Amino acid sequence: MTATACAHPDLGPLPPRFSGPPLPAETVVSEMGAVLAAEGVVVEKEPSNTLGRCFERLSGRHAPETVDAALKAAFARARSEHGWQAGPDMGSQTLTLTKGNWTVVVGLPGKPAQGLEAPVVMSLTCLDDGGTSSTPGAPGPSAADATPSNAE
Repeated sequence: MTATACAHPDLGPLPPRFSGPPLPAETVVSEMGAVLAAEGVVVEKEPSNTLGRCFERLSGRHAPETVDAALKAAFARARSEHGWQAGPDMGSQTLTLTKGNWTVVVGLPGKPAQGLEAPVVMSLTCLDDGGTSSTPGAPGPSAADATPSNAE
């Protein structure tokens, strides 16, 4: 009986998690805001950074009758006009895109209660922000900062 060793081939260094230089948050927010606006979806930016990771959120409201179609059209426009690629499949009620170091996710809101506009919340997350977020060791937001206030 002969024994052979199972050696793993040397595949070299791992490829980067994304290709190209990291995209600045301002570029990503601007592109996504523009494609949404082109489809009649008006959103506002709500910035939020955490240590070692960047995160942006765009939120707004839209007519419930057309919100799903408008979001799908905006994502198609982002792919055709701005070079975004289809992102990971997260189910039929979620749209995702990727570009460079960013992933964009939006849930299709469906039908809200009669007379209300449909909420639109788009999350933009990056793997590596190119050094524009907080540096490791820098103080982050405290738990009190993260707790919503009802004092208004």
